[in-house]
Amino acid sequence: MNAFIAVMQLLVAAAFLSIPLVRHRYGATATAGAQAELERQGVRPTVLAEHGMRFDAGGHETAVPATVAAVMTALAVLNLAGSGHAPLLNVILQSIVLAGSCLILYSQVTATRSVQAAFRRKGDPMLARIDVPALLKAAKDGFPAWTWTLQKVRHVVAFGASILVLVAVFAA
Repeated sequence: MNAFIAVMQLLVAAAFLSIPLVRHRYGATATAGAQAELERQGVRPTVLAEHGMRFDAGGHETAVPATVAAVMTALAVLNLAGSGHAPLLNVILQSIVLAGSCLILYSQVTATRSVQAAFRRKGDPMLARIDVPALLKAAKDGFPAWTWTLQKVRHVVAFGASILVLVAVFAA
């Protein structure tokens, strides 16, 4: 059972590592597309950077997924070693991954509304002029089409593996 749990956790780690890897490889293209769209809209292209909006692998876009991957890998090692602390840690940490995955999915589903609301909160009239759906589409177009399939696979892995780990722990 411990090996199964460890494999599930390593799959979650790989799923989370794919996020910054894709953003690192294609984020500059997405950013360039977003900046071109801003220019088309008559908005200075630096406005996103000025307000901390990124499409690359910088900041929390790398730190959070890398931390989750490291924690899942360490937990997998504890499971393989047969640590007595592993069951409790599995429940706590896998539940956090499950909740975090829900937040990630929610943020992706509500991206347009969230960005519009964030722009309004900033109070910058330049941000208020931005056609957010067009901006996000331009950025999205900077990533290869397979990225969106990978995103779905990441969700299935994160949710599915987390649920399977929890079921395995409670069944043991």
